[in-house]
Amino acid sequence: MNQTIQNPLKTPLYNEHVKLNARIVEFAGWQMPIQYTNLKDEHNSTRNHVGLFDVSHMGEIRVKGAKAVETLQWLTTNDVAKLESGQAQYGLLPNDVGGLVDDLFIYCLEKNQDYLVCVNASNKDKDFAWMTKHNRGSDMTDESNHWGQIAIQGPKAFELCDKIFDTIKISKMNRNEIQVGKFMGHTIMIATTGYTGELGCEVFIESAGTEKLWQALLADPIKAVPVGLGARDILRTEMKYSLYGHEIDDTTNPYEAVLGWAIKPMAKDFMSKTQIVAAKENGLKRKLIGFKMLDRGIPRQGYEIKTSAGVKIGTVTSGTHSITLDEPIGIAYVDFAFSTEGSEIYVDIRGKLIKASVCKTPFVIK
Repeated sequence: MNQTIQNPLKTPLYNEHVKLNARIVEFAGWQMPIQYTNLKDEHNSTRNHVGLFDVSHMGEIRVKGAKAVETLQWLTTNDVAKLESGQAQYGLLPNDVGGLVDDLFIYCLEKNQDYLVCVNASNKDKDFAWMTKHNRGSDMTDESNHWGQIAIQGPKAFELCDKIFDTIKISKMNRNEIQVGKFMGHTIMIATTGYTGELGCEVFIESAGTEKLWQALLADPIKAVPVGLGARDILRTEMKYSLYGHEIDDTTNPYEAVLGWAIKPMAKDFMSKTQIVAAKENGLKRKLIGFKMLDRGIPRQGYEIKTSAGVKIGTVTSGTHSITLDEPIGIAYVDFAFSTEGSEIYVDIRGKLIKASVCKTPFVIK
């Protein structure tokens, strides 16, 4: 049954989801499909075949001009200056007190001149306001309404894409690349990025062409399966990928979130660099870990992590039953002393301490 939403935002694919009898829910102010058939089938189709995701709710911010690199270097933690035309990188958008405004992907369309920044749907307006406030002279525009976006993920993703996009050979692209082309007269940007851990790409397409692309992908004999937000969340949790509002927020130091690989303090200066680095140098108080349940129970966001004696040592940020592993898994912040692999921890589930163990991540190796 579909949820009633006040003043809902709808992606260019909303009518397609309705035609497919998707269960629609509110997510970040948007009416989005949480599932079409069932979580297991949609999840397994992505891991074993190919799944299609409507991610048109994501925000797109264009940063152009002679000051584009200077602006992005100051605003984000990764080294944008290293990007060549056609390359992409994951980065973080810190606030001015050592926390995070958002995490994002930066796509270099023309080195030193033209960059596309893809941000989380729930943060788009906040991100654009923050970036505009701290702009260092670039031409910055919010292009979110201009683009639809479809993620194509799974072992058969490249085979499908090579058939659909005859001018761009996706299978020949490296990870974290982007190419510009056309689909049925509409401008597209195809990026070999994604948040499932599988092979695949994310296709930005002019909004008016989004339905045509979706229909073409579903009509192909490869038989891609539409996948909702429910299975998408399980897929990203199995990879221990951070989700804003769960693993990271405006109070998170990115080193405790194990995102140090996306921070380049030796290469450049950036917003709140001093506070972010100082937290690491002074010794992190907590760390983001993955864990598996040893006893019966499903961990959920907000559940407390405790010692066997009932002393609180952390909080679950994401938890689910892994479809790939067929066992409950979770992501949590715990006191640093309990963050080593094999540490015994307990999840407080409705007043009962359920045994779990810190484990190696990602949970699913791809």
